[in-house]
Amino acid sequence: MAVGKKKAAPAPEELRDQVIEAIKTVYDPEIPVNIFELGLIYKVDVNDANNDVNIEMTLTSPNCPAAQSMPSEVEMKTRELDGVGEVTVAVVWDPPWTQEHMSEAARLELGMM
Repeated sequence: MAVGKKKAAPAPEELRDQVIEAIKTVYDPEIPVNIFELGLIYKVDVNDANNDVNIEMTLTSPNCPAAQSMPSEVEMKTRELDGVGEVTVAVVWDPPWTQEHMSEAARLELGMM
């Protein structure tokens, strides 16, 4: 890249896809499936104007030992992406997480199908 040329920020849809791919590298320490496939990510929104990212996620239970580390890891991996504005990660409990939130791939990985 030439000096003085700034890389163009990705389109919000492309950035959303990149955020999801980054989130897929985060694993619950007790379950060998990434948290996106586990269904712990409820929402990933990218603001069209400034590429701010808003993520809503949950945990498998309020007593989850990774309650502090997983949301922080999601935020860190999202902030590392080029073109991201501000990042907000909110842990929500409604709707409560159930195994029905898991993807088919996660269920297969865990021998639930």
